[in-house]
Amino acid sequence: MKLDAAKRRSMPKSDFAGGGTSFPVNDKVHARLAIGGATRSFRAGNISAGKEAQIKSAARAKLGDSLAGK
Repeated sequence: MKLDAAKRRSMPKSDFAGGGTSFPVNDKVHARLAIGGATRSFRAGNISAGKEAQIKSAARAKLGDSLAGK
């Protein structure tokens, strides 16, 4: 599902893993993208290791128990 600006603004804060409206995890596709995006952001020096772990944890929770321990 493509997120346009209006859709993104209408989403509840619980659908985002990062601060504000960053790293949407509203569906499985976006949760998987958030995991990869968190890794790239950490490696680029844009977020801390703790923030990376927080984003990945929230994304994995949206994906379900099959990825919760990874």
